[in-house]
Amino acid sequence: MARKIIIAVTASLIALSATACNTVRGMGQDLESVADDVDQAI
Repeated sequence: MARKIIIAVTASLIALSATACNTVRGMGQDLESVADDVDQAI
């Protein structure tokens, strides 16, 4: 029983980590796009 719980928690952590990586990458791309627009405006 405890083994199933550990496997479920581990799988959840892996899924959350993958989602966080995609979110951070997307945020970085958004910030880069904004910086490029500011550079072009100046």
